[in-house]
Amino acid sequence: MKEPRYSGVNLNSKRRATLSDVARRAGVSPVTVSRALRHPEMVSEDLRQRIDAAVRLLNYIPNHLASALASTRTQIVGVIVPSLTNGVFDDYLGAIQDVLNPAGFQVLVSNVRYSDQLEEKAIQTLLGYHPEAIIIAGVDQTERSRDLLRHSGVPVVQTMDITDDPIDLNIGLDHTAAGAAAVRYLYEQGHRKIAHLTARADPRARRRHAGYQRAMDELGLSSEGLVALQPRPSDIEMGGTLFAEVLARVPDVSAVFTCNDDLALGVLFECQRRGIRVPDDVAVIGFNDLDFCVASVPTLSTVSTERLKMGTWAAETILEIVRGSGKRPAKTQIDVGFSILSRGSTAVAATKAEKRARTA
Repeated sequence: MKEPRYSGVNLNSKRRATLSDVARRAGVSPVTVSRALRHPEMVSEDLRQRIDAAVRLLNYIPNHLASALASTRTQIVGVIVPSLTNGVFDDYLGAIQDVLNPAGFQVLVSNVRYSDQLEEKAIQTLLGYHPEAIIIAGVDQTERSRDLLRHSGVPVVQTMDITDDPIDLNIGLDHTAAGAAAVRYLYEQGHRKIAHLTARADPRARRRHAGYQRAMDELGLSSEGLVALQPRPSDIEMGGTLFAEVLARVPDVSAVFTCNDDLALGVLFECQRRGIRVPDDVAVIGFNDLDFCVASVPTLSTVSTERLKMGTWAAETILEIVRGSGKRPAKTQIDVGFSILSRGSTAVAATKAEKRARTA
């Protein structure tokens, strides 16, 4: 049996349909099809419906590379993140897409797995697509990566961290200050033996640890035996393992600051296994304020970061530049700050002492 043909197009063919195929099927010129797809408001409703029907029938997919060559615009924004499994980047990526997708832009996301070399390759690959802009998580790119981005000719937004030497635009927070603030928060509650657990020594985690150590030194507290680290990617189980290491060295540790919420949740589970009461015996504070923090038992205190704000500002600023005159905004760097969210996993140490005194 012969395969059915419609207007010269074989619907069962594995050949990819072209703009000319759609035009023949709709009975119009290729120029008209192109206009209807790019600017549907410029053609009549009847013509738009005919062309849409032909597009669906032929499973036509526009050749964006050809369009980009013709117009010098790709409507593509490249986004580079160190992980797609780390919940920190869910809200951040969602915020970027919520701004750019409705505006007609496609977001190409590259996961570089905390590797400087993979980040360099990702930058080269994304720039090969001639994106309208690049958004990148972090500020610690290699010199090669920085050179590529500086000479790309497109807006570049470094996010999640603050730097004194931004490539172009920068929005983030001071992780060193945030780490120090977490320690001071626990200190003000009466804690003196404050542990720090950290995993995968990426630059932001290292800065949080530096903040921890700085605050401990300024407060005259010793960190000997209270720091546990693991270079592997963090997970919940690791939190319990690292906390067990600290307990073996310092059994009377009274508070724990972890570099992220995954580790903090692991500490909570380890405490439950050992019969350690949180916050009565040990206070726990994490970092980032992931969704499970308000669902854990007890609820998890944490350092909250403005991930939605960072993603939204980066995307909105890019739209402003691309659709405007190309000028950078007056404010090219924003420190969004952070906040300490005090929940059920921390308690005032002085209050516990008072309770013990009353029952003695």
